[in-house]
Amino acid sequence: MPLIVMCGFPCSGKTRRAVELKEYFEQNTKRKVHNVGDGTLGIEKNAVYADSQNEKNVRGSLRAEAERRINKEDIVILDSLNYIKGYRYELFCLIKHTQTPHCLVYCLTSAEVSSTWNTERDVEEQYTQEILDALVLRFETPDSRNRWDNPLFTIQKEDTLPFEAISDAIFKRKAPPPNQSTQSQPLSSTNFLYELDKVTQDVLMAILSSQKTSVPGDLIAVPGATEKISFATLCMLLTYTPLLLK
Repeated sequence: MPLIVMCGFPCSGKTRRAVELKEYFEQNTKRKVHNVGDGTLGIEKNAVYADSQNEKNVRGSLRAEAERRINKEDIVILDSLNYIKGYRYELFCLIKHTQTPHCLVYCLTSAEVSSTWNTERDVEEQYTQEILDALVLRFETPDSRNRWDNPLFTIQKEDTLPFEAISDAIFKRKAPPPNQSTQSQPLSSTNFLYELDKVTQDVLMAILSSQKTSVPGDLIAVPGATEKISFATLCMLLTYTPLLLK
């Protein structure tokens, strides 16, 4: 059902917060919680983030996995950098299409803190300093004024997660309305042609009747119209309409 999007620098505590959220919702709701992220895909971070095409492919895989998991009952937590605002907009379009609420949890740290936490990881889980610095430079900070970044929860390293506020954001808010262009349009009435023909015949009968009793300058009432129309205009319509329909 709802989608929680994690966001932040590399090594900013996103996965720890995602685990905290998963534990909270599993203990306080009867819903399944799915954590989707770089870890679930088993990617080698330095290889992926050193190549733009590989990174794009991974973002696509994460989006597809999140979309596959979203349903009317479960909670999906997307635990990745999600640092590109265009990608966050794609996720927003996804939740609009699936008609489910979402929120963004931004783990705010300084580049220095992220670098320190990176060095404290196991060697095989560390980013190279070059990759980490590049990702920090490319990071596009969330802005709650953007509808795809709202509601936004900014969490610093010493903060406690606002569990109730996050829960309200995904359970007590309506999903954003879908784009009109993606909605199925209602079918026309099955008697549409009959109604069109009936209205057309009524208008033609009014015109033919007015020819017998009216003179140029008279105003004629036309069935279905709120204003009267001049007799001369009616005559012109009667003259040219058959030519236009040929």
